[in-house]
Amino acid sequence: MKETIFEQLMITTDFSKIQLKLRQQNSGTGIYDPIRKKWLVLTPEEHVRQYMIGYLVSLQYPAALMAVEKAIKVGDMTKRFDIVIYSRDHKPWMLVECKAPEVDITEQTLHQLLNYQRTIQCPYWMLTNGRSTFCANATDVNSIRWMDSIPQYL
Repeated sequence: MKETIFEQLMITTDFSKIQLKLRQQNSGTGIYDPIRKKWLVLTPEEHVRQYMIGYLVSLQYPAALMAVEKAIKVGDMTKRFDIVIYSRDHKPWMLVECKAPEVDITEQTLHQLLNYQRTIQCPYWMLTNGRSTFCANATDVNSIRWMDSIPQYL
């Protein structure tokens, strides 16, 4: 079977040391979001989002400069991005699109991220479903490069 471009560019992420706060609640299992500072229903996508937040924090990305599930205007529609990490001067630095583990990362997923990118304008992009993670350096929009690792936060 021929490898897709996405399979060739996948970054390994190890969530094994990430500790998530879980609890049983009336609606099923809840998960605590340390960025939004509230308990949420544990969905597959939320599970991936919280693992990614924990992973980025373990890489020294500052939690205080992360925004999660905020509304943005994409054309005439209101959408919600998954995670944006801001630079120390509070400019959007990395846009992260999270999917449930059973959702494959495809060109369609990339197009969703790019729709958000048109509004947010981040120099780095990341796509993940918890199994597969991809990151791009878009600091030069004329020469976007897929990376072999997640960039260090500066």
